[in-house]
Amino acid sequence: MSASYLWVKALHIVFIASWFAGLFYLPRLFVNLAMVASDSIAERERLLVMARKLHRFASGLMWIALASGLWLWLGVGIGQGPGNGWLHAKLALVLVVIGYHHVNAVHLRRFERGANTRSHRWFRVYNEIAVLAFAAIVVLVVVKPF
Repeated sequence: MSASYLWVKALHIVFIASWFAGLFYLPRLFVNLAMVASDSIAERERLLVMARKLHRFASGLMWIALASGLWLWLGVGIGQGPGNGWLHAKLALVLVVIGYHHVNAVHLRRFERGANTRSHRWFRVYNEIAVLAFAAIVVLVVVKPF
């Protein structure tokens, strides 16, 4: 293993964890936005500013995490060859998480337009999707069950 491989792997883990931190917190902001009273304009605007900044920051983290992961996969050859079905499952989950990230942007735009139709309870459940995906990805990478 070269030193550059270990550095890229370490940075990949850091950027993945940071991206997921944004994915964990943004729906929590949606919970709060869904609970804001219609006459509380300042609170709504403050939460929207926080959500916009977090989504933009998490998007940058996502791109760096994806680029480093592609380098590890295609450049170094991690997960290539027989017996690496775990990587296919992980990549499928990564696509799901990218979709989740995109859906977060859709929800944010709805809140910005004042067109949200979901309750704070719905967003509390929705928030758990990222947690479950993160747990499944970690298990696939560490245990490599197939």
